[in-house]
Amino acid sequence: MDSSGSSTLTGAQKDELMDQVKQEFAIANFQELLTKISEKCFKVCISKPGTSLDNSEQKCLAMCMDRYIDTYNSVSKAYTKRIQLERN
Repeated sequence: MDSSGSSTLTGAQKDELMDQVKQEFAIANFQELLTKISEKCFKVCISKPGTSLDNSEQKCLAMCMDRYIDTYNSVSKAYTKRIQLERN
């Protein structure tokens, strides 16, 4: 960066910066996914919060999380495919 504050990045630096931004975006998406799973599955599966989970609560949470992640993956794949089709 020069003294005027403008930046002249090389192609490699731009690629590295873009990779870093993509990685940070992926981490933010994953954190949001975990938050949503926790909120939604907790509401559905935990009727009486306590110090431990009983077997039915554990099974419910596992199934809820699996369904949520499967759905998220399906939607993400469909969205990615649609974006690729629109670009072509």
